[in-house]
Amino acid sequence: MSWVTELARPEILALEGYKFAEWEPELTRLHANELPWRPPGDDSHAGLNRYPEPQPKALIERLAALYGVAKDRVLAARGSDEAIDVLVRAFCRAEFDAVLICPPTFGMYAVAARIQGAAVDTVPLRAAEGFALDEEAVVRACTSQVKIVFLCSPNNPTGNLLDPKAILGVARALAGRALVVVDEAYIEFSGGESLARYVPRHSNLCVLRTLSKAHGLAGARCGTLIADAEIVRLLKKVIPPYAIPQLTLEAALRLLEPSQISATGLRIAQIRAERERIAAAVARLPGVLKVWSSAANFFLTQFADAGRALARAREAKLLVRDMRGHPELPGGVRVTVGTASQNARLLRAWTTC
Repeated sequence: MSWVTELARPEILALEGYKFAEWEPELTRLHANELPWRPPGDDSHAGLNRYPEPQPKALIERLAALYGVAKDRVLAARGSDEAIDVLVRAFCRAEFDAVLICPPTFGMYAVAARIQGAAVDTVPLRAAEGFALDEEAVVRACTSQVKIVFLCSPNNPTGNLLDPKAILGVARALAGRALVVVDEAYIEFSGGESLARYVPRHSNLCVLRTLSKAHGLAGARCGTLIADAEIVRLLKKVIPPYAIPQLTLEAALRLLEPSQISATGLRIAQIRAERERIAAAVARLPGVLKVWSSAANFFLTQFADAGRALARAREAKLLVRDMRGHPELPGGVRVTVGTASQNARLLRAWTTC
């Protein structure tokens, strides 16, 4: 019996997954109860009157190549949010199991757990050390009920990279006991390397990647879970059979052409340069108490009067994120790096804060 079998919900292990209609595009489809005509205005390649291919082969191949991993370690999902959801549903029993998070961090980990009826345990990041991961405290907090540890690197909303050695230390310590899921939604902006290359060495290590951020496909919803092949097979029972819509598939395949990958690299470089410029400028403004260093496409600020800063931005027709709901972030405001002209508007709005 494998460690995945020991860790996953027994109901999911026993579940017989949905049997979707066979995918044989060279044959005329009279087996899936689809309409035989395209709707007006449908200019998609395959036709929106047809169900898309489950876990599309071409997309899986492109994502595996993009992230440098084997194809059987890749699960495509509607953004990282869906991957988070299916992980929790597959491994956490309601009113019994738990996930562990390190606040302040991305809110969907806790939301997905609570929807499932799982508990949410916390080990805060070390604010005094730039929101560093407390490796030893995380391991100590992982009781037998904790099935998943969610770590975000670069972390949202603080923007900092977590120490890869500390993450791998947690994965080693929890081998066979819990999954360690590293959310790398913003890793392209960091200049650092993904931990995906360690997945073959640590079977409980999972990595989340997305086309939403650096690749500019937030509206298309296409995320990737990179994990042990046994975990991927299990999650295919849980994820909807037609998880990737046809328009998303076609948009992602276009984006993952070599010429587009090169263009994405140039945009990432622009965002990184603008991040450093605008963050330094904001740090010099009156009313700004602190600007944290960031490895993402956003940065976190602390204002003496965050309410005033939020109001001034709105008056300039700009939305920034109120982070004051996090107890660890008094006066916190998160700023996404925009275009040079958008950033200039924000600076002008905040000159009187």
